[in-house]
Amino acid sequence: MNTLFSPATAGEWSALSEAAVLAFRLHSDQRRKGTSIPYLSHLMAVSALVLEHGGDQEQAVAALLHDAIEDCGVEHEATIAASFGPRVAGIVRACTDAEVIPKPPWRDRKEAYLAHLEHAGSDALLVSACDKLHNARAIVEDLREHGPAMMSRFNAGLEGTLWYYRALAEAFSRLLPGRLSGELARAVTEMERLAN
Repeated sequence: MNTLFSPATAGEWSALSEAAVLAFRLHSDQRRKGTSIPYLSHLMAVSALVLEHGGDQEQAVAALLHDAIEDCGVEHEATIAASFGPRVAGIVRACTDAEVIPKPPWRDRKEAYLAHLEHAGSDALLVSACDKLHNARAIVEDLREHGPAMMSRFNAGLEGTLWYYRALAEAFSRLLPGRLSGELARAVTEMERLAN
């Protein structure tokens, strides 16, 4: 019998595998902004970063589902709570900067999200920091490949995007000091260097 896939091993990670199924169902037709990259790659990367930075299974589940309300509809919050419990639903809610379509103006949303981080719990800070780190790294790689012109794909353009990521890096350095916030700060510094 293959012990890698024994029922006991599968059961230990069953919530994460169920969350992956839901994430795939909700986001299967979405792409990363301005690319052909499946959006699912971002969700899996954020979940992996959560685990790599000491997160538990519920935090990793929330990472897989962190954009479900914002990008797929507020009605999915009840499904997340029923399937994975109030802690996971609370983290997903705390990582959501808009639940209505059309979304409020970009700058207003981002300022509100930054203010919200000041009162967010450690679960939400971990998932959010991993989300922002993966996004920052992706921007850095795109800047290396395509140059600053690629920033036009973002609603805020070059200046707004750089402002937001610098503000995020500063907030996480205060609120979640350590290796994760350090990695984010380094990615943002590289983003600024390549953009200018």
